Amino acid sequence: MMSAPTDLGIAVYAPALWHGNERPLAIIHGMERALPGLRLGWTTSGKEDLIPLPYRDEWVAAKSTDGGFPFLCNDDDEHLVTLAGSENPNGLAAGSPPHFEVRATLLLDASGIIAAVDVLDAVAEGARAFWGHATPFNAAVEIAEQTSPTLEGPPRPPRGLPALNLPKKIRSPEIPHRLGWLNYWSPAAAEAIGFPDPARDAELLSRARRTPSGGWVVPLTDAPLDLDNPAHLDALKRAYERFPEIGGRTAP
Repeated sequence: MMSAPTDLGIAVYAPALWHGNERPLAIIHGMERALPGLRLGWTTSGKEDLIPLPYRDEWVAAKSTDGGFPFLCNDDDEHLVTLAGSENPNGLAAGSPPHFEVRATLLLDASGIIAAVDVLDAVAEGARAFWGHATPFNAAVEIAEQTSPTLEGPPRPPRGLPALNLPKKIRSPEIPHRLGWLNYWSPAAAEAIGFPDPARDAELLSRARRTPSGGWVVPLTDAPLDLDNPAHLDALKRAYERFPEIGGRTAP
């Protein structure tokens, strides 16, 4: 019996925006192209009422700040899609400046699974991201524990996953902080972690797709990542072993 659909969370991390930057509209238009029929033509009020945006692009341009762009969604409670971008004042690495962070969600049903690679590709390329990922909510919660400190001190990740360093211990913003189900690596990020190596990455390359900028979208598994599936958990562990740079686990 198949499990019930869950949300797919998408997060990409990019250089900071500046006033008048074209990246917000590139992200929005790219996501709409990647999900046929999608129209991100609504936002919400403080009371979470839907507000239609008949002149959405103009509204985004007017409302965008130097740091990000406002929350957008479609008008479909059964297949809700959301998108927003904001400036994170923290750096992605030791001594690095604030960065631009884009987050999106979509339902991980049959159509969402089919479109997931295209959506991550579109959002990341539109943002000109360093790196990013798309991961089912349940798996993402456990992966987040790889960097979450405990009352006793260092992280104690579940399921034998490796502990990952906080950004202040990572040497450059191009190095991904973690893995997910679908992984976006810009050309600089791929170079930083040593991907691809044809001799060692044949399995990953069999699923990977090159992006227009020369980066990669790399799925760890064919089906959405489910850490209750021993084969999926093993694939995640193998990827961490293959790329010790991820999470800042190599010596400086």
